[in-house]
Amino acid sequence: MIAPGGIAASFVEALGAHTDQRVVAVGSRDLRRARAFADRFGIPASYGSYAELLHDPHVDVVYVASPHSGHFEQALQAIEAGRHVLVEKAFTRNAGEAERLIEAARERGVFLMEAMWTRFLPHIDVVRQVLEAGLLGEVHTVIADHGQFMDPDAAHRLFDPELAGGALLDLGIYPVSFASMVLGPFTSVAATGTKAFTGVDGQASIVVTNASGAHAVLSTTLFARTPTTASVSGTRARLEIEGDFYAPATVRLVSREGEVLDSYVPPQGGGGGGLCYEAAEAARCIADGRLESDLMPLDETLRIMRTLDEIRGGLGISYPGEHEPAPKSSARSSRGARILHVL
Repeated sequence: MIAPGGIAASFVEALGAHTDQRVVAVGSRDLRRARAFADRFGIPASYGSYAELLHDPHVDVVYVASPHSGHFEQALQAIEAGRHVLVEKAFTRNAGEAERLIEAARERGVFLMEAMWTRFLPHIDVVRQVLEAGLLGEVHTVIADHGQFMDPDAAHRLFDPELAGGALLDLGIYPVSFASMVLGPFTSVAATGTKAFTGVDGQASIVVTNASGAHAVLSTTLFARTPTTASVSGTRARLEIEGDFYAPATVRLVSREGEVLDSYVPPQGGGGGGLCYEAAEAARCIADGRLESDLMPLDETLRIMRTLDEIRGGLGISYPGEHEPAPKSSARSSRGARILHVL
């Protein structure tokens, strides 16, 4: 475990409760934090540097759980040490960093995956099966949102530009990734947004299209708790995913007339325990000698990061210390989609 914060704690708890995987080491820049985390979860080894952790011969896979600003450097360090790597979402700050990580992993021959936990949950597998079976007919509209009310605190990581804060990389990644899974590559992107008091993106509304002309209407915000639901609508029927759609959730298949044709209810005790599914996928891939997951391919992670760059560039948002900054705002995006003004 790299970076013993809140998501790392949830991940360790999920592994312990639902898998046979063992967490053998935790690393932090602060040895006291690493030791406290190790004591809390019964982890054998704790280190005050990431380099020490990466030299531990018992470590097979590294989970990068730091804020977005640290993902690139820490994942690259793990890849160069020959370790398989699971990187918390959003994968990196921008597409340039993502591309460099992917190239490094492929050159080194190690497994690499974005820890977009939603992709591996059972109810999302139901969504995939419905789409593959053609039960919705021709898909035309995807709607998804993720908004959380965050007290305006300049010290909070989501309001901190140095940590690549903002709604988009932390919350907005969920609806954008969901739309990518359903629609495939985007052919146009349009967005409008509002900055938070620290200059990070506080709210964004996004419309994307694919090659067939289907639309996704997506939103994210730090300013309000939204329903966090999702739907996929086609010519025959629609899927409705209850909130929070990105966590274990009920899915309903609804006819054009509004009749519920079928439904899936997830097992009890979901929530953070659902993080076990991404860990299980990584373990299966590594055991099979695969270097990436079919459920969250690296090329798709890169496309999603390019979309986030395009949105962020249109909103005039950049982060200090980026290895490759987001493109500057312009009247039109590189794909011809109008980028609306940011407030």
